[in-house]
Amino acid sequence: MSQHSWNTSTEKEERPLFTEHFSPEEFAERRNHVYEAIGDEAIAVIQGAPMPMGFQFFRQNNEFYYLTGIKSPYAYLILDGQSDTATVYLQDRNERREYGEGKMLSFQDADLVKELSGIDEVKHITDLKPDLENLNQNSDYSSVFTHMSPYENLGVTRSIANRTLGDRENDPFDERPGRHLEFIRHLEGVTANLDMQDLDPITDEMRKIKSPAEIELITTSSDLQAEAIMEVIRSTKVGIKAFEMEAIARYIYWKNGIEGEGYYALTHIGPDAYMNHYHNSERPARDGDMILMDYGPVYNYYTSDMARMWPANGTFNPVQRELYGFYLEWYETILDNIEIGLTPREIMVNALEEFDPLFEEMEFSKQMYHEAAEEFINSYREQTQNSNMGLGHGVGLAVHDVGDYSTPVESGMVFVIEPQFRVPEENIYIRLEDMIVVTEDGVEVITDFVPRDIEGIEALMQEEGMLQKFDFKLD
Repeated sequence: MSQHSWNTSTEKEERPLFTEHFSPEEFAERRNHVYEAIGDEAIAVIQGAPMPMGFQFFRQNNEFYYLTGIKSPYAYLILDGQSDTATVYLQDRNERREYGEGKMLSFQDADLVKELSGIDEVKHITDLKPDLENLNQNSDYSSVFTHMSPYENLGVTRSIANRTLGDRENDPFDERPGRHLEFIRHLEGVTANLDMQDLDPITDEMRKIKSPAEIELITTSSDLQAEAIMEVIRSTKVGIKAFEMEAIARYIYWKNGIEGEGYYALTHIGPDAYMNHYHNSERPARDGDMILMDYGPVYNYYTSDMARMWPANGTFNPVQRELYGFYLEWYETILDNIEIGLTPREIMVNALEEFDPLFEEMEFSKQMYHEAAEEFINSYREQTQNSNMGLGHGVGLAVHDVGDYSTPVESGMVFVIEPQFRVPEENIYIRLEDMIVVTEDGVEVITDFVPRDIEGIEALMQEEGMLQKFDFKLD
């Protein structure tokens, strides 16, 4: 008798129902910070993401995920500052959908949800409104906190969400508010006796300081982005197009289990880079063009952000060498002066002091280049007059992560710097970005292994790339 079976795998599905990258204790610690911040006369109410329309997988919004780790649609969370307890409200199981798409945590999994997430209580979604009404009538409570900014999700930062909502206001036939605003309106109706307050400042500052588990995910995301960009540099030949470069990155990303893009690919060829968020370029790279690529993946909810520039033909010409060399010297000077305990202003003052003598010795082939370089450096000098200046932006759950980065550098911060140098008369634009992680051991540029120097870039371009190994094209 045959010992074979149809499948060797016996379980119908092996996809984990809850994140394996964070412990229940870490989520509980985050919620404890919220209890302490809102006080014992307040509650916080957080709205989860809806099920997306169309053939798209569900992804929890960053705000709800950060405090629970629960990836179920239409979920709600109440954090009670008086009892220090967390209650999640979930919908019923959709058995028909689970039959075709696999299991998703629901109200019927209450005990399992508590076990996996450390949440104190799980209730049905229909209990949310009466529970809020009861809290509204309880004289022991005076405030209700909720997020008052648009929710973040895959490829959606707060600023990009606000841009979309601003565009929507210009449509006379679309009067929908943002989902967060609609929720605030409902919440105000059922908690009219409570003072409505913004939860964003609290969780924004919490998110600014990453845990070791968060840094591990960010490092993986950064490593993938670094490997992708290096493979694109290897594959670059005159004639390459943006979509070919992006295809290489996407192969590396999806082969290594990412969930999507932190932002659309910024793959700039030649003067396209001057429009620093230009995308979907169709021009081929011509002999003498410079290329810029900035394209980060999202790995288990955490993203990265780095950028490199290189010549399409593999060799920096004299003008490229001159201007890129100037920019790189300034970029490296800033990196070298980032220290724990210093404010961005102090870092910049120190960088300028170190760079000014170097700049005085630099020669430029055109007066306009010298003037542009001088204006560029002086713009940083002017910024040092502002005690609240920043260096760049944070990176984490979002590519432009929340939190105030004008404060002194401290352990747990993850950020990038992105100086942007322009020569308007010739549509020249130069930008580099690197992932900077701060731990108790100091400041580390975790994408430092990707060449920035001219010799390193040119050497990398001499290596065979993926595009040359597999170059299938439709006729």
